[in-house]
Amino acid sequence: MKKLALAAFTALTLAASAQDATVAELTIKPSPANPMMYDLTELSVRPGQKVKLTLDNASAQPLPHNWVLVKPGKDAVVGNASLAMAADPKAMAASYIPEASKTSGDIIAHTKLAQPNTKEVVEFTAPAEAGDYPYLCTFPGHFLLMKGVLHVK
Repeated sequence: MKKLALAAFTALTLAASAQDATVAELTIKPSPANPMMYDLTELSVRPGQKVKLTLDNASAQPLPHNWVLVKPGKDAVVGNASLAMAADPKAMAASYIPEASKTSGDIIAHTKLAQPNTKEVVEFTAPAEAGDYPYLCTFPGHFLLMKGVLHVK
């Protein structure tokens, strides 16, 4: 009886581990109604889950975009830092990702800048701590409208 219970427990544990190992495949685009907004302003994943996010910049408007996941409360800090990059001719090559924000750990994950009608993919592990994590586009000025929340729960 103990062996049967142990086998059942082991099978459940393995099934749960396999489920946790699944990759959350997410796709986000500019909104058809307003290309300065994402089509999805809320995404959800489990704590510690592997994530593969595709930014599909298929839009009627020729605007570059990126997707940047930040720590809670850091969206304005990162957005303003990217705005300050606007005058730097090297900023586009850096995808308008503020180096200081990466170094400080404020940025959790990000795509490169997706030019119009291209896609960029980022793979990362969701934060282990449950919570609401802001995401935004850091192309100068876009973060004011182009944002959302990744719910980790």
